[in-house]
Amino acid sequence: MQPFLIFIAIIVMFFISGFRIAQEYERGVVFRLGRYQTLKGPGLYWIIPLIERQAMVDLRTVTVEVEQQETITKDSVTVKINAVLWYKICDPEKAIIAVQNYQSAVYQVALTSLRNIIGQHLLDEVLKERDTINSTLLKIIDEATEPWGIKVEIVEMKDVEIPDSMQRVMAMEAEAIREKRARLIKADAECEASLKLSEASKIIAANPLALELRRMQMVQEIGADKNTTTVVLMPSDMITLSGKLNDYLSRQ
Repeated sequence: MQPFLIFIAIIVMFFISGFRIAQEYERGVVFRLGRYQTLKGPGLYWIIPLIERQAMVDLRTVTVEVEQQETITKDSVTVKINAVLWYKICDPEKAIIAVQNYQSAVYQVALTSLRNIIGQHLLDEVLKERDTINSTLLKIIDEATEPWGIKVEIVEMKDVEIPDSMQRVMAMEAEAIREKRARLIKADAECEASLKLSEASKIIAANPLALELRRMQMVQEIGADKNTTTVVLMPSDMITLSGKLNDYLSRQ
């Protein structure tokens, strides 16, 4: 009787050892005698002990930080750059069967693609057109990982370090551009002011009284300061006019 109970206990333990539990975000890739059989999960499921085995795959989005790389741009400038990418497994079967280690494979593809794409762009493009480079990099990595059942969702370049000498040159260039812009703005202002003065001189030349009104306005503006002594030179025609006016009044 006792050997029978031992046999029953072994059978029960053998049966229980085949139960597996997969979380909601996990899938079990089941192989039977070395051949792919099916996907299991999520939840509780059973596989045949000693006959079937499983490889668990996480379906959540994975964040991978690509370590800083020193590479050369198209215009022969050495830069240090790193990036970060997000990917997820869409086909667990391919992720296990098509590649030995999908995590390492994705990382290496991102690493080499980053170095290659930087070598195809000028330094100014790397600094100013990050969105375009990120989109191109995403397309390259996603096409490489698609046969492995992996979808690359986002790729972003984080930091771009350039040599100190190049930073000084870029600062001088930026300063020169700002100085050029300031000089152009000043020249445009002077040109516009000269045009306005030319128009005003034509109006005054056509109407001499306008010049006198402007002179009187200027005297009033100068006289606003009480500590100012103003000497006004009257035109000869006004002096003649005032003399005639005095003679006329005396005859009356």
